[in-house]
Order: sequence, then C-alpha cells, then structure tokens
Amino acid sequence: MEKLLDQINLPQDLRKLKVSQLPQLADELREFIIQVIADHPGHLGASLGTVELTVALHYVFNTPYDRIIWDVGHQAYGHKILTGRKEQFASIRCLGGLSGFPSRNESEYDAFGTGHSSTSISAALGMAIASNLKGEKDRQHIAVIGDGAMTGGMAFEGLNNAGASKSNLLVILNDNGMSIDISTGALSRYFTRMKASKSYNQLKNSVWDMMGGDNPERQSHSKHLISKLSGAMRSLISPKTSNLFEAMDFRYFGPIDGHDIPTLVAVLADLKTIQGPKLLHIVTVKGKGLKQAEEDPTIYHAPGKFDSSTGQLIPTKINLSLAPKYQDVFGKTIIELAKANPRIVGITPAMPTGCSLSMMMKKMPERVFDVGIAEQHAVTFSAGLAAEGMVPFCNIYSSFMQRSFDQVIHDVALQKIPVVFCLDRAGLVGEDGATHHGAFDLAYFRPIPNLIISAPMNERELRNLMYTAQSESNKLPFVIRYPRGRGVTPRWKTPLEIQPVGKGVCVKEGKDAAIVSIGHIGNTGLQAIEQAGNRDPGKRFGLYNMIYLKPLDEDLLQEVFEKYPRIITLEDGVLAGGLASAVSEFAVRHHYTNEIHSIGIPDRFIPQGSIAELQKLCGMDPESIAELLLA
Repeated sequence: MEKLLDQINLPQDLRKLKVSQLPQLADELREFIIQVIADHPGHLGASLGTVELTVALHYVFNTPYDRIIWDVGHQAYGHKILTGRKEQFASIRCLGGLSGFPSRNESEYDAFGTGHSSTSISAALGMAIASNLKGEKDRQHIAVIGDGAMTGGMAFEGLNNAGASKSNLLVILNDNGMSIDISTGALSRYFTRMKASKSYNQLKNSVWDMMGGDNPERQSHSKHLISKLSGAMRSLISPKTSNLFEAMDFRYFGPIDGHDIPTLVAVLADLKTIQGPKLLHIVTVKGKGLKQAEEDPTIYHAPGKFDSSTGQLIPTKINLSLAPKYQDVFGKTIIELAKANPRIVGITPAMPTGCSLSMMMKKMPERVFDVGIAEQHAVTFSAGLAAEGMVPFCNIYSSFMQRSFDQVIHDVALQKIPVVFCLDRAGLVGEDGATHHGAFDLAYFRPIPNLIISAPMNERELRNLMYTAQSESNKLPFVIRYPRGRGVTPRWKTPLEIQPVGKGVCVKEGKDAAIVSIGHIGNTGLQAIEQAGNRDPGKRFGLYNMIYLKPLDEDLLQEVFEKYPRIITLEDGVLAGGLASAVSEFAVRHHYTNEIHSIGIPDRFIPQGSIAELQKLCGMDPESIAELLLA
C-alpha cells in the first residue's frame, strides 16, 4: 500500500487528507526523517519533536500565504519535507544542497531565516503589522518558538511589543524542556511546574472530552470552552503565580499535548478565528519516536551517523595519536587553571557540552553558570562577576558572540573590565552554513579600544593564552578565538607559560615570500609552503604567526616587510577589517610598498559544506595558497 507521505508534495496535498489520517502521516514523516538523517547527519531531536505540530500547522493554515516562522530553525526538517523538498532532503547541509535551517532563498514556504534563536516573535510581528498596513486582514502569522529559544531576551522584547500592538499574531511555545543541553532558569521551572501539576493532568482528559474529543462535529464548540476554562485551569495549577504571557496582553491557551494531532488541529482551527496576540503552549518530547533520542536528547540533538533501525550511534574509529579537539583542550585547561585560581568561573549561554564547559560543570558545579540562550546577558553577567574580582571565562560560539556586540563595548571594554572571552567555532564551521560560520569576530572586535584579541595556532598556544588571560598581570578584556575540530598537537599538555601580549613568532624562515597568519589557519599555510617548496625547490617561503591581532606586533611586521618582497596575509575570517586590513594599514603608515596579497573569507556569505570544500571555495586550501606563493 502506498504511503501517505508519498502522496504529499506540497501542503495542498496534505489538506486533502482526513484528520483521522494525519497520525499515520506523522508516523511516516518521523520515520523518513530518522532514515535520512541516520546516513546524512544533521540535527535530529528537535525536528522529531515537532512532527505532529508541523503536520497540524500545514493542515490548518494556508501556507505559504500564511506565514510560519520556525525558531530555532533546526525544528523545521519536517516542514522542509512537506513543502516540496522531500526528494532533496538527503542533500541537507551538503555543499549545494538544502540548508539545515529555514532559508528565504530556498523556498517561499520559508518565511524567515532562523539559524540563530529568539528572533521569531519580532519577525512575525513585523510581518503581521505589514499585512495590516497592506489590508491583508485574512493573513495569519505564526511564530513557533522552542528548543530553548524562549530564554533569549529578544523573545521577551518581541512579546512585550506584540502585546501592546494588539496585532493578529499566534506564538506557539514548543515546550520540550531542552535547548541542546537541559534548559535552565526560572522560566523553565515555571513551564515545568505548569505541565507537571497533578491538578492539570487530572483535568486535561476531561476538558478534551468536553471540547468534543475526537468528534469533528463537537469540536466546533472548542473555542468557547478553551477560552472559558483556560483561566480557571491556570489558577488551579499555579494559584500564586500570575500568567507571564497574559501580563503581556497575550491570550494564553494550554498547555496541551503537542503530539496529539486531533487536538492540535482543533485548537489551531479555533485560534485562527481569534483576533489579537495569542500564545499556545504545547508540551512535546525532544527526540519523540526514537527511544535513544528521547532518553538522551543532548547526544541526539545532532548525533552524527546512527543505525536507523535501532537508533544506536555508529562509532567512529578514534586514532589515539590524533590531536584533541580545541574545545576539549579548553575544557580540560580551565579545570587545571581553576584548581589553582579560585577566582575563575565559567559562563556559557546554553552550550556547556558543545564548548566542553560541561567538564568543569561536573567537577566544580558551583563555579559554572549556564545562563540559557542569552548571549547579551552572558556578557554583562560576566562583567559583573569580573567587577567584583572574579575571573570569568565567558565561552560563546563566534557567530553567536555577535549578538552581544554592544555589551562587549559598553559593559566590558569601555570600563576596562577583564572578562575572558573564549570564542569557540571561529572561522568556517562546515555543514551548519552561513548562519554559523565564525567569520566576523576578528573584524568586529578589532576597532574596539581596550580589547586584547588573540588566536592560537595550536593547542599549546590556546593553553598559554588562557593562562595569560587569567594572570594577575592582565587588566584588560581578553578575546581568545579558536576553530571547531581538532588541533595539530597530539602531545598538547605542556607546562603553562605566559604568552607575551602583542608578540608574534617566526615559525619558518624564508626569502622569496612570507605568509603572515593568525590562528589555526597558519597550519594550512605551512602545508602550502611545503607543497610550493616541492614544486620549486629553489624558492624558500617564511611563515609568521602573529598570535595577537590586537595589540599588533609591529616589530615583527617591520622585520617581515624589510626582508620579503611579497607578503601574503592569511586568516580564517572576513578580509575586510581583520588581519589583512591591519597589515595593509601598517604598510601605509610606514610607507612600505611591498607586494601584498590577502587570503581569507571573501565579501559574501559562505554556504554549507565540509570545511575542506569551503576552504577551496574561498581559496584558503593548501593548493590555492601554494599557487599564490609560486605566482
């Protein structure tokens, strides 16, 4: 018998089904996601948890005319499959394939790009007001916010504005108790208290029966009953706690079971007819339908390859002689430093596992703070800690760090507060694509006064930079940026040493041309020098590792410009404003006329693909660099 999913190409096909057929479609959609992602790794748990919601939304609403915004975007795999991209789904996160997140360039059904989090309510409100101004009274605007995104401050800014605006907006809170790691904070506890309430669970079934249960003829009365009963139920659940969303002038409905499609369809159909800002609170299970993903949602957030029939992860062969991941060097080194320095604390915005602060969290739980998906708060919270004598290591992914740019300027650098910023995932990150590449940090930090900016070429330098940043001699905010993936030094745990601030090193002497690099990408420069030397043994090329972008080692640069006729700058960040700009500005100030070439991320957004593919695309691979050395 033909599967229902095989009959669905676009939501118009979905709407031809009966409500009673939708649970079967949801099962088939979930199975399809599991089968494809098992062999083509991507985000898994979040999209498994939104399968029923996805089906119900496209069944009830007239998409793409009605706008659905997914926040965060890795909840939207089912949405992609049901909106004409089923045959392409295996290409997800590959070079030239589907994005792992909603993308306006990819489909008219993707109303707004959401690679980061907490933006959906603001975007949906803007669309709702635009529709109102254009006279589109019948267009619906739905923001699906979940997987921890409600902890971001911008979500509350959007709620506050939306409540005051009285615009026709539906916010669906997908409450799965998770982001990547377990959600933290008062808001998470509030949701847990509501959905775990004994009183609520006793009433839930009887209320649904009063609404008509699964009887379509009786469900038409559900809107009136929901409105009448929701306030009474919430008072019973939490009599001492006023409803946060109603305080912001939203009409609140729920919580309801986010895996019960008949309920979702009935409630969404009724909410379509209610004007003004509304919030539907649904409770879902991250990883729903795959036992291992339900039991370990952190691992199965993006699990890599696994067996689709059993759910078991497919182990990768680990070569013990390989260098460690930079994130693990950070995680182990901060514990080493914290044992010697009781003032050290760790801060992360919902990424303790990804950045390896989870290691310190297990050994020193009282000295690690997961503040939720709230980068702005993380920075200013760190500033408050440092102002009182603590040494905060604030670890934020490079592309997420840009969300807190003002706080770095106003709350840290302006006041010369010595926060240590560790920027994981700097440079090209691979399959997550344009929203996640750490392309801009060198450029956007460099103009800020009072800021030390550094990037290690290897694991030993990372350790030494961390040691230097927390030392008594450092009185300024200190940025350390490093890439995703493995380093180059298997025996990395060497004695800690101060890395002199503003001083680079000559890694390799030459005479014909020199590469001036910063960060891990310098190792690619060394590979290029080796390749160029093999092709033309008569030429010798040098490599100079700057280590610090700010302050810049002008003595070392002067040595380079005096010795080499040709100079190539190399960085894994955007060329405009980073190392290339700094070296060119130095040359102009000192009237050097050497031939200068710059290699880095060009002035465009780089798509998803493997890091090797993307480096080649940007001319940052060893072969391309070698060609330039020999030109």
